[in-house]
Amino acid sequence: MRHVIALDVGGTGMKAALVGVDTATRGETSAGRPVLLHEARRPTGRDRGPDAVVETILGFAAELRDLGTARYGAPAAAAGVAVPGIVDERAGQAVYASNLGWRDVPLRALLSERLGGVPVALGHDVRCGGLAEGRIGAGRDADRFLFVPLGTGIAGAIGIGGRIEAGAHGSAGEIGHIVVRPGGLECGCGQRGCLETVASAAAVGRDWAAACGDPLAGAADAAKAVASGDERARAVWHRAVDALADGLVTALTLLDPQTLIIGGGLAEAGDTLFTPLREAVRRRVTFQRLPSIVPAALGDAAGCLGAGLLARDLLSTEVTA
Repeated sequence: MRHVIALDVGGTGMKAALVGVDTATRGETSAGRPVLLHEARRPTGRDRGPDAVVETILGFAAELRDLGTARYGAPAAAAGVAVPGIVDERAGQAVYASNLGWRDVPLRALLSERLGGVPVALGHDVRCGGLAEGRIGAGRDADRFLFVPLGTGIAGAIGIGGRIEAGAHGSAGEIGHIVVRPGGLECGCGQRGCLETVASAAAVGRDWAAACGDPLAGAADAAKAVASGDERARAVWHRAVDALADGLVTALTLLDPQTLIIGGGLAEAGDTLFTPLREAVRRRVTFQRLPSIVPAALGDAAGCLGAGLLARDLLSTEVTA
């Protein structure tokens, strides 16, 4: 079966898959989701340094190539890799990632060389997740959407007509660095009061740990406490939801999306998040059209699926050319 390699590189772990693109089966389920022929995970190993992380990625990809050759009689036809930080997708460079410690890594060229010259697509992790949500997930019926995962930080992917807008310099969609609380907590970007300092899963966990006195408490614990009626948790949650609504209304004022797709750890709280968030956004809009606000559909597989879609797109481009 014709297939591609998909890799999603995170700060602590990597997810990978062999994704089918066989023309007889179209490499898709009946719902249009690519068939994952094989899945694997392993630690990123960032504690060993940036060079070791790159070598781990290359080695993991080579193992997948060998596995695909053994199982399906031919190596992968292409590969896609999603990485965090600042990514120059056109040049194929991982420009900067603070949590991995690298700068200006020519990852596309290194991977292609290790894989015997096959075409390789390099993408930003959140934009890859947005690509997957837009094509086969919660945004598949929306021509314009904004995908916002709420995790350790907050980022965004702007979906327009079946593609993800990267911006002139590769940093479009950084909604987490909209200042929603001027003079607030210092953000890693150097500003104060950025959205992700108030409304990310990490921020909610931090604030709930301080409120309940348990340094090990996290955002999931806060959500459970909110559902049980704990007033301290409700206060923490209310602050985060209000800040998130402020950031989202700024984004929808600029972008006018049909759908806001919320993912990441906080989205796992379900109605505990979505019910007050929808109401908070509704209260803030005036002339703007209120978009649908929906949970992401693909969970933590979105980045890997998006990397696979990028790889498949390379093959489609070759055929078209």
